[in-house]
Amino acid sequence: MEILPKMTEEQLKAKVQDGSYVLFFTADWCPDCRFIKPAMPQIEEDFANYHFLQVDRDENIDLASSLNIFGIPSFVVYRDGKEIGRFVNKDRKTKQQVEEFLHGLN
Repeated sequence: MEILPKMTEEQLKAKVQDGSYVLFFTADWCPDCRFIKPAMPQIEEDFANYHFLQVDRDENIDLASSLNIFGIPSFVVYRDGKEIGRFVNKDRKTKQQVEEFLHGLN
């Protein structure tokens, strides 16, 4: 999974302009993020048509705020520069919940 460097919303929009992307908002201190992280390689493999980008919420606090990401772990999906879905709340997420969310986008 590519780790997204610190960037602005405009820079992010340029990055996700072409293709399908899943942004995974996380933080090292977050226990619910640590819960889902071991499942992420399998989720990436199951959804190989997406580019997965890990976004450190603390490093990208301004980006997270501009995208209304206030709970983590959270997932925001872009296709060709447009947001097509988000799984954003403060609750713990399971592999099954994340995969059901991603399946629901197609």
